[in-house]
Amino acid sequence: MGNPEGERIPEEQRLGPVLRRREQVQPGTTDQRLLDSEGDSEWVHTDPWRVMRIQSEFVEGFGALAELPSAISVFGSARTPADGPEYEAGVRIGKALVEAGFAVITGGGPGAMEAANKGAREAKGVSVGLGIELPFESGLNPHVDIGVNFRYFFVRKTMFVKYAQGFVVLPGGLGTLDELFEALTLVQTGKVTRFPIVLFGTAYWGGLVDWLRDTVVAQGKASAKDLLLFHVTDDVDEAVDLVTKEVGR
Repeated sequence: MGNPEGERIPEEQRLGPVLRRREQVQPGTTDQRLLDSEGDSEWVHTDPWRVMRIQSEFVEGFGALAELPSAISVFGSARTPADGPEYEAGVRIGKALVEAGFAVITGGGPGAMEAANKGAREAKGVSVGLGIELPFESGLNPHVDIGVNFRYFFVRKTMFVKYAQGFVVLPGGLGTLDELFEALTLVQTGKVTRFPIVLFGTAYWGGLVDWLRDTVVAQGKASAKDLLLFHVTDDVDEAVDLVTKEVGR
């Protein structure tokens, strides 16, 4: 919408705090431009608009999770079969964490994540799922009681760390490794404190630990003390005890 035909354009225009004069005067008003449904819609794909979406995801996540009790984030593969020993271990870990007084946070998907949520729900604890928008994602698993879906991985990972007192990491793939090394980096650099990380499954994680020790540390890319940032175990009770001890519970 513009100036009605024949109406004189003013020499001076005030648009909120902005002053425009002479050739910089714009036709119409701010409300007219807001309410005009015509025009280019490409602005919804611009970076400034994305910033608003990112901000809204942080607000929704903070609002949904702010009143959670003490929680542990449990990571693991979405491909873990429901009839396998790793799934059973995930259920037991979810139950044991609730019995130790924690809520359980997972990525909300199937496999190992579903197992931990199932264990938490069966133990009548708080079962949280933080999902992510993916082309092949099946949605939140049925054992999630509080669920939040995110567009952006980095917002989701912030929620995993901010509202958890520690991580238990079941065998998993690239997404699990991403979350694991994010947590290790935050602890190593002092961005978070008193944050226990437990790797469950010595056979699965053994090769990674050997590589960290024999290659990364041996070549001076990390310190030997960095190997103390995590624990490896095959025992559910030990995993929960390590988390409980380090967060002072």
